[in-house]
This record gives sequence, structure tokens and C-alpha cells, in this order.
Amino acid sequence: MLETEPVARVLRNEDVVRVVAEIPEGHQHLRTTVTLADGSAFTFQEATMAALVRAYVAVKTHPLRKRAALSGRLVRERKDGYAEWQLVEG
Repeated sequence: MLETEPVARVLRNEDVVRVVAEIPEGHQHLRTTVTLADGSAFTFQEATMAALVRAYVAVKTHPLRKRAALSGRLVRERKDGYAEWQLVEG
């Protein structure tokens, strides 16, 4: 758990110069790399991107909902192929 609040940074669309989604050689799961104009890059595992998409769709498609909050949790009992550490609502 984080003891202090993280510093928030808003990434504008113009800050992003490239997005590559791929399944790397020898892997089974998607990785998405976002490269920024300042040269920095972030690579997200498939489970992270899936959680972001779930949160986005939950808010964007609901007529009244304005927020979705996901927290990292250890999930010992899970479906095959799913990560032990998951971002879940609540």
C-alpha cells in the first residue's frame, strides 16, 4: 500500500506519440507500450489494460455513473490464466 498520495500527472493526447499493442515473442498475453513526447515510455501488462478498459466502459456507458475505482488485490482463487494480483472494484 502507498503511504503517501501519488503525484497526479494528466497525459494529454498530444503528449502521446506512439502506442504499440503486441503479444511479444514467447509470450501469450498482450503488452501495450505508450511512448510519450518526452521520450519516456510505459508498458502495461494485459491485465492492467483490461482493468482500465473495464473501468472506462463502466463509467462511459452507464447513464448515471461518474466514477469507477479499482484497487490492487491478491486473488488466490481465480480462473486459469488470470494473474494472482488483480485490479478489482471496491
